[in-house]
Amino acid sequence: MISAKEQEAIRKLMVFLQEWDGAHKVTRSHILNNFIRSNDGKTEPELEVEFSQGASLFLARLTAWLRMTYMYSTCLNKLLKSIGIFLSAASGCRYIIEFLDIGGVLILLEILGLNHLKEEDKRESVKLLQLIANAGRKYKELICESYGVQSLAKFLATSNSAEAQEDVRVLLDSLGHDNPKYQNQVYKGLIAVLSCTCPRAQQLALQTLVVMQ
Repeated sequence: MISAKEQEAIRKLMVFLQEWDGAHKVTRSHILNNFIRSNDGKTEPELEVEFSQGASLFLARLTAWLRMTYMYSTCLNKLLKSIGIFLSAASGCRYIIEFLDIGGVLILLEILGLNHLKEEDKRESVKLLQLIANAGRKYKELICESYGVQSLAKFLATSNSAEAQEDVRVLLDSLGHDNPKYQNQVYKGLIAVLSCTCPRAQQLALQTLVVMQ
């Protein structure tokens, strides 16, 4: 038997989801701002309490909107940050699985190759890929199977953001460790960066290669 308190919590969740579903870009942007401000750093149990055991329903809406709009940079940074709250939630591995089920890795990698998107959006994409890689070897393998090393190496070589390049270096270093199936692929990707025209990218690639030896 559902208590009156639980019924009220479920009602509020349904109202929130209906508001999102019926909202235009500006309203959704405000919703994302509030979500980021209120939920950054929360664990999976805390998010489930916040969403009356229905956090996955909101994550599904975020990922669906990402899939439809990432090429147009519609609130992209806020959207990626919001998804990151789920992917970084302690004990929240199921959120990562749900994100991957909609092709999340491929979307994040494609963002890196879209020239018209902002560097800060691409950096946020790299951060999400790092969260996925941190979840374990099979997730590192998935990134590599999705031609992630090539995409990351190219972004490292062409990015204008020192911060983004450092984030990519950390991710490539992560993909090169505890990932024997694709370690050689990471090595070759870093070697390829050495021939680019960006001195900082060359330095970071060389630094990572030394660590991998």
